[in-house]
Amino acid sequence: MRKYFTRLFFSTGFAVLVAFVIRVLVFRSYLHEFDDKIVRDFTQFGAETGAVAASIARGQGFSSPLAGHTTGPTAWFAPLYPYLLAGVFKLWGVFSYPSDLAIHFINLAISAFTCWPIAAVGDRAFGKKTGAAAAWFWVVLPNAIYFPVVWVWDTALAAFWMALMVAVTLKLRGSSRMRDWLAYGALWAIGGLINPSLLAVLPFLAIWAIWPLRRELTQATKLAAASALLFAVMIAPWSVRNYVVFHRFIPLRSNFGLELWLGNNPDVTDTCSCSLHPTTDAGEAAKYAQMTEIPYMEQKQSEALAFMRTHPVDTLRFTFRRFEDTWLGVWDAPMDVWRSSHASIKALVVFNCSFSLLALGGVLAAFRRTNDAATPLGAVLMAFPAVFYLTHPSSRYRFPMDPIMLVLATYVLGALVASLPVGRRDTAGAVAQPLAQGTD
Repeated sequence: MRKYFTRLFFSTGFAVLVAFVIRVLVFRSYLHEFDDKIVRDFTQFGAETGAVAASIARGQGFSSPLAGHTTGPTAWFAPLYPYLLAGVFKLWGVFSYPSDLAIHFINLAISAFTCWPIAAVGDRAFGKKTGAAAAWFWVVLPNAIYFPVVWVWDTALAAFWMALMVAVTLKLRGSSRMRDWLAYGALWAIGGLINPSLLAVLPFLAIWAIWPLRRELTQATKLAAASALLFAVMIAPWSVRNYVVFHRFIPLRSNFGLELWLGNNPDVTDTCSCSLHPTTDAGEAAKYAQMTEIPYMEQKQSEALAFMRTHPVDTLRFTFRRFEDTWLGVWDAPMDVWRSSHASIKALVVFNCSFSLLALGGVLAAFRRTNDAATPLGAVLMAFPAVFYLTHPSSRYRFPMDPIMLVLATYVLGALVASLPVGRRDTAGAVAQPLAQGTD
């Protein structure tokens, strides 16, 4: 019997199955909060993402990100997820109840399959037990259930791809095979076309992966160049499309100016003036429609930079608050939330704080044990959320790195268990050993 449960524990496929079942059950419960077969509004299809997908499905091209406004071509998003959603719309109807079910089930399946790269990251970095335990923690992690159930966005897919790219990086390190590096460039290109924010960690992971070949400079240069070239070739069609349409070099997406302005303008009181977003503010929507996308984005970026230059103290304060929000998941100052909020919100703060501290503890423990994986995993935590400190944060924006945080949190929890008296018994020796060795 013990061997049977051990096999189940180490079976990533079984973890994926259980994760999918749990997410489907939670989604079913979520649906019952609303009238069956009622599509509430376009925001349940990812707001701007859904609007663009609807335009594609209706034969109007990649355009019009604001519902109710025909604003012409857009580069608001990278193309892969809107086209995925548009495919769902073509099969089951634009903003229809069957489409709602279909895209949610796709997201639920993607979230469940994220157990696989999580297990791979944990296995290669810290040992099989850490990988298996992290996969099972993902099965029940509240964030990992909430976002694919509630949000129709690239959130679940981006989290899967981040975990996949870290797993591939850990396996690739030191490889001198050209095909491995070509595949690496191709996978990163797909990631950029899913969510360009993922590319924030690319330089750190790529340098770490090729670093063991630094003494073979010619070979390392060839491998890096070939990988980078394939990456550029794969994103080129989208970049060329943007240049032809907008007469600007826009490699992947155009909306940085708006996002920067939302977090840096006179109406910001704490972290973001998100109520001024064109999807919710009629005045901004009308301005966007009148100016068209690129002039609008350029004006917003100029206004944001001017505010940041003339209000450096406010900018620093907002940046620090956005840092807090990213890691604690609360819009208001943490102490204000603690004094005035319901117990459920306090529990959320405790969970987010504990999760973040455990992830940080995992990085520090890995560095202390001179584990090579500490560098790429720590780089993800350092680089990925940095842009949100400048623009505006959200737990949804941070979610793509939650799988890596979970691996690190699992690692440090294993180290803590191994340090307890019960953890030092022979029955726990297998837990302590991989942690001591760093990798299997």
